[in-house]
Amino acid sequence: MAKTVADVMTTDPISVTPTTILKDAIQLLADNHIGGLPVIDDANNLVGILSESDLMWQTTGVDVPAYIMLLDSVIYLKNPNQYNQELHKALGQLVKDVMTDKVITITPDKSLRDAAHLMHDKKIRRLPVVNDQKQVVGMLTRGDIVREMARSTD
Repeated sequence: MAKTVADVMTTDPISVTPTTILKDAIQLLADNHIGGLPVIDDANNLVGILSESDLMWQTTGVDVPAYIMLLDSVIYLKNPNQYNQELHKALGQLVKDVMTDKVITITPDKSLRDAAHLMHDKKIRRLPVVNDQKQVVGMLTRGDIVREMARSTD
């Protein structure tokens, strides 16, 4: 019988809230050797995800966008809104400042094959698993899928 996401996911994943201090969230990631955390509100609803890539702005900083001056006007050669978003992430102190708020999710009843296709197609490393009320019930990572593959070949 085909495995489902519920069969393989990590249940009750460690999570943070949008108002968690970023330093504390980073410590959770490091202490637990994980690459991402679901961000939940008081009702356990998913509002975002904090991943290692979201934290890279803290270290790398932000490059000032290229611009030219023409008749006392500044003309940006790249979208200045993107610069503002990157700057906000680089200076963020709370999880909500740096988290990704558009999160791809999956439900526990989906097949592991569907989850693997989704992760591959969207180039993501982890999928929050949510119920019908959008509450986090688990987390599925690429590592979970690979470990299940190893078990099924025994």
